[in-house]
Amino acid sequence: MSSQVRLRLLPSARCLFDEPVQVKVAGLRSRQVVTLRAGSTDEKGVLFRSSATYRADESGEIDLDRDPSLSGSYVGVEPMGLLWSMKADTLHKRFQKTNSLIPHMVKFSVHEEESEGRILAEATNERCLTRQGVSRLPVKEGNIRGVLFTPPGEGPFPAVLDVCTFMCEKRASLLANRGFVVLAVAVYNEKPDNVKNIHLDYFEEAVGFLLRQTKVGSKGVGLVSRSKGGDIALSIAAFVPGVAATVWINGCNANMAVPLYYENRQILSPILFDYSKVIPTESGASIVKYGAKNPLAEENKASLVPIERAKGHFLFAAGEDDLNWDSKAYMDEMVERLKRHGKENFESLSYPGAGHYLEPPYGPHCPSSYHWIVGAQVLWGGEPRSHAAAEVHLWKKIQEFLRTHLSCDATRSKAKL
Repeated sequence: MSSQVRLRLLPSARCLFDEPVQVKVAGLRSRQVVTLRAGSTDEKGVLFRSSATYRADESGEIDLDRDPSLSGSYVGVEPMGLLWSMKADTLHKRFQKTNSLIPHMVKFSVHEEESEGRILAEATNERCLTRQGVSRLPVKEGNIRGVLFTPPGEGPFPAVLDVCTFMCEKRASLLANRGFVVLAVAVYNEKPDNVKNIHLDYFEEAVGFLLRQTKVGSKGVGLVSRSKGGDIALSIAAFVPGVAATVWINGCNANMAVPLYYENRQILSPILFDYSKVIPTESGASIVKYGAKNPLAEENKASLVPIERAKGHFLFAAGEDDLNWDSKAYMDEMVERLKRHGKENFESLSYPGAGHYLEPPYGPHCPSSYHWIVGAQVLWGGEPRSHAAAEVHLWKKIQEFLRTHLSCDATRSKAKL
């Protein structure tokens, strides 16, 4: 490495997963062309990498907040492009980051354009999922199986139930960093093929558990969801008392796949999947967007979630390039239905160029991977640059929405002590 070239990550090489860093290089020759690389290994041991070519200014400096990439994984001014453009060498890999205790480690390096890319400087970015002081508690109480995240301090804090399709701690821990008490639970705690029905009573138990927490001051809970978790969250909002705010991301407007039960009776029949409508592609992954049967067809209307019953507020968000669901159409139908019922308890966001996996920002974009419910490799959609921008915008909107509709009362939390 060159002793005079410096690679800096500002304001610190250690930050939270959902925080941007400023990448700066100094000590290069005037107008020198170099390649910047980023690499990270996920929890499955899969290496994800990106690279971009930059030209230094007259002073021999590069600032990714200011300077455009000339070629590589992306082109143009993209301050966090080295992060969201990382991908594996093999197709259909999703970056696995579910354990909140292990930081997302990203190694940045600067390479000479010539001489087979000799390393001039390097630095490691430690991107933490849990802020210091946030507690993480595995929950096995009654029927509940989940993980509870609680911010430091006395509170009171608003309560959020993170309805994951499959268990993942990332979103819950990051929301706890921002001042929410969050319980993450999964729709599927076993293989989807083994799940013959789903009971809302389980999620009602989780709502009650959250509201009993001593640091919780909100009168109701918020829900955050995506994909199959989305229609479950809609059903919780419609049938279960105590839900004040629901975030629905790229899901369905109807109950998908298996019957839904509540209080010992079936309340919604399932929308089934038509495998003849799956579209194969040359990449080996399929488009399953049009596989779900039409919820608005007369024979399927018993599967529609009656969201007009909900007393809380909704934030709907759809990626217009979602190749897993026809999410935008489902969202538009829900908005029209609420309007027909004279409701104004909703906001809707539509993101052109965004795919299915809208997550907290700055992780590697996932265009395709194995679908555990369909049982095949599928395309999730999304143009990487547009998708990354949508994640930044949506993550901020989610936090604003939850804070607005989950107001806290200090006397509530004191009464529990």
